[in-house]
Amino acid sequence: MAVRPEGTPCWADAMFSDVEGAKSFYGDVLGWTFGESSSEYGNYTQAYADGKAVAAVVPPMPGQEGQSQWCLYLASPDAAATARRIRDHGGEVLMEPMQVGDFGTMCLAREPSGAVFGVWQGDTHEGFEAIAVPGAYCWAELFTREPATADTFLSDVFGYTAKQIQDEAIDFRVFDVGGDPVLGRMRMSDDFPPEVPSYINVYFTVANCDDAVATATRRGGVLRFGPHDSPFGRLAALTDPQGANFSVIDVTTTQGEQPQAADVS
Repeated sequence: MAVRPEGTPCWADAMFSDVEGAKSFYGDVLGWTFGESSSEYGNYTQAYADGKAVAAVVPPMPGQEGQSQWCLYLASPDAAATARRIRDHGGEVLMEPMQVGDFGTMCLAREPSGAVFGVWQGDTHEGFEAIAVPGAYCWAELFTREPATADTFLSDVFGYTAKQIQDEAIDFRVFDVGGDPVLGRMRMSDDFPPEVPSYINVYFTVANCDDAVATATRRGGVLRFGPHDSPFGRLAALTDPQGANFSVIDVTTTQGEQPQAADVS
């Protein structure tokens, strides 16, 4: 698979205090199977959809226990240079660029409005081996109460161009790389409890949204929104039993016209 352009989502993982519970839950909901855990890398365990690597789960490192959350990684040809730009534009580097064997170099950061994300400079592990097929990553959106701050940061650090969705009901922006949409940004409404910080919500593809929701709730997940028909697919927002937010989408079931967007780059 070709190296992804800078700023393109390329991987997702999450820390779970109960890794076996997470494997069981996502195995049921998304159809994932799992590789052997790597003790050399903190028992990092890759998840597979139809034999293709699509994500990973890992137990928390000592001192990092807390609510689980999915972390989206953005591709970089030079993680050290990206880390410098993150600092220069008001972000915080939480983990300095660190080489992970011959797999690549990772960095963890927080954008100025508070959402945590990763940077990945791939080597032998380039990232997702499949996208937008059942069980695989499909899309992601940054939810924030400070859209102007987040928008400026993302464009300055990753060189995105941006389009604003023309809808008075929501404040939603789409960031592009080379003309391809790669990331959304949604202003958090008052419907979000004030204690919920900015975060990046990851969408995983499913063959049937309603079936995935039924399985998730039966397994202890909480339905937050949907299922809802959209021009992009039938989707729903969920929280897994360990507190990690994620969404599921059936991209084959679309309804309605795609919204108009204006270039704001």
